[in-house]
Amino acid sequence: MKKMFLAVALLMVSLTAMADSYTIDPKHTFPNFTINHLGFSTLHGRFDKTTGKITMDRKKGTGSVEVVVDMASVSTGFKKRDEHLKSPDFFNVAEFPTMTFKSTSVEFKGKGATVTGNLTIKGVTRPVTLAVDSINCGANPFSKKEECGFNATTRIKRSDFGIKYGLPAVGDDLDITLEVEAFKN
Repeated sequence: MKKMFLAVALLMVSLTAMADSYTIDPKHTFPNFTINHLGFSTLHGRFDKTTGKITMDRKKGTGSVEVVVDMASVSTGFKKRDEHLKSPDFFNVAEFPTMTFKSTSVEFKGKGATVTGNLTIKGVTRPVTLAVDSINCGANPFSKKEECGFNATTRIKRSDFGIKYGLPAVGDDLDITLEVEAFKN
């Protein structure tokens, strides 16, 4: 009886020690970007199709993030520009259909986190750091299931990823924001 109780207790400890796992909700996730356009204005764009997973153990201070963005889902509100962004001049979605981010470390800080990892765009992988300014978790008021929301930002040089068309007239600094909702598995 003691052995059975000990086995059950160890199982409970191991289950509670596991990190929580979340699946990114593609209907409530909004990767978007801004870039300087000809020195006159800021161009805004977004990607409409995103998948991925997140794990978190805030007590242990560990976690991981994997995000996959469908580059053909780029939208700037102007079809002709969107088609140009999909071309080899920019994202070359025929050859490189996805942008991916895979974390290498997560450091929780207050209500947010710093997530370091590898971003791959157009077949080029570079290390980047995402500043997560907030992590909000709780029961979804409609589904009653546990969800978490994250707002993360980073700035990259698009030329570092082989996207050089229009430089310097179209800016090199590309600000990326990931507004993510994920439901607990």
